[in-house]
Amino acid sequence: MTEIWQLDGTRQLQLIDAGELSCLELIDAHLARIDRVNPAVNAVTETLRGSARAAAKQADESGARGRLRGLPFAVKGDIDCFGSPTSRGVPALSNALPYADAPVVARLKAAGAIPIARTNLSEMGMRLCTDNPLHGRTLNPFDRSLTVGGSSGGDAAAVATGMTPLGIGGDLGGSLRVPAACTGCVTLKATRGRVPHASSLPPRDYGPATNLLLSVGPITRSVADLQLLLPIIAGRDIRDPLSVAAPLGGPIVERSVAVVSSFPGVDLPRSAVDAVDQAAHLLRNAGWTVEEASPPDLPVLSDLFTNLLASELDVVAGQLAPFVSDGLSQHLARLARSNAQQQLSPFTIHTERARLAREWSQFFNAYPLLLGPNLCSPIWPIDRDLHPTTGIAFIGNATHFIVAANVLGIPSLAMPMGVVDGLPTSVLIHADLWREDLCLEAALAIESQLPAARPVDPH
Repeated sequence: MTEIWQLDGTRQLQLIDAGELSCLELIDAHLARIDRVNPAVNAVTETLRGSARAAAKQADESGARGRLRGLPFAVKGDIDCFGSPTSRGVPALSNALPYADAPVVARLKAAGAIPIARTNLSEMGMRLCTDNPLHGRTLNPFDRSLTVGGSSGGDAAAVATGMTPLGIGGDLGGSLRVPAACTGCVTLKATRGRVPHASSLPPRDYGPATNLLLSVGPITRSVADLQLLLPIIAGRDIRDPLSVAAPLGGPIVERSVAVVSSFPGVDLPRSAVDAVDQAAHLLRNAGWTVEEASPPDLPVLSDLFTNLLASELDVVAGQLAPFVSDGLSQHLARLARSNAQQQLSPFTIHTERARLAREWSQFFNAYPLLLGPNLCSPIWPIDRDLHPTTGIAFIGNATHFIVAANVLGIPSLAMPMGVVDGLPTSVLIHADLWREDLCLEAALAIESQLPAARPVDPH
């Protein structure tokens, strides 16, 4: 028998709309699942039991309607959710209560969704492994000796294990897509500005690099859920000066996909290559034209990403030093030393970024979608990123294909491709600016030919 928490959000909402399930029953099913499995993975840091059940009862009694009526969701610990701390995994912020919801949380609530939990993250959201001195480590439900990814690893583990159908996290350098790869989830880093982000707590404003790179968004178990959520969370918000009210669709284009499954100097694991090949095959089955093609200057994009981070790292590291652990301070210091050896001038960084943005748009004019591996390495052991001599280079290689969306601000969808040798596999689908609709169309075509995703029990 299928349990309620095993269904994706779209199906859960269908049952509520049909009167076969109450909002309170849905919330209670997920609260029970949190109680049962969270001790094994430490994904949820605070269960919003009282407020979630009260909101569900009110929705049932009032008969209020909404596109997401009763749907539970979790919120990463560095995104404001009124009534619970935005702790960022730091003891000094353990009681930092926001004055208002972040825009994405407010929009989900307005549509009828109910926040059910706060989820764990890497300390200050600054690692691709989820661990911090306030709440400890989140473990990968597929293999607890391996990373769950970061910084949105709590969201990913909670969604993957059925504690919630939806998590809300952020992605600057892979913080949604890496955890999705490590846990078999679906996520979308939308075009920068598509989904607004703002905090009611300091720092309310970030440096130019963070403003260019950061995007908040959903992590789910199905592409259908992403398609349902994007119109609700997208659009202009006056608290985010870079947010845009852009159309969710665009001109009709040829159904053509470029595929890249090898990179000079990067030793891709067999599982990553096979996942790309399988996705390409499924797109061909669905009527897409699929060709091998290399996008412009990926190595240059990697250098630009490093330099964009370096342009703010010294300032950020100094500001954080009094509040973060010695381990993170040392990691940031190593990053600063590494980046200083290859630092470009701000003028060069931004002129190169503009050049590559044009060249990638030209590439997307020929191939509206680009398919490639999510991770360019096997899922790695916990804390591999902190190795004092090899950690930085390893993470750079592992995220080689991810960085294009970071630097250019283009949409990037992580699509799970099944489990191989007990571990999930994943691909990325990139598109040109504002063409999330194409990413979703291709991902739906792939998803329709795969077995339906089901939550996992921690191993």
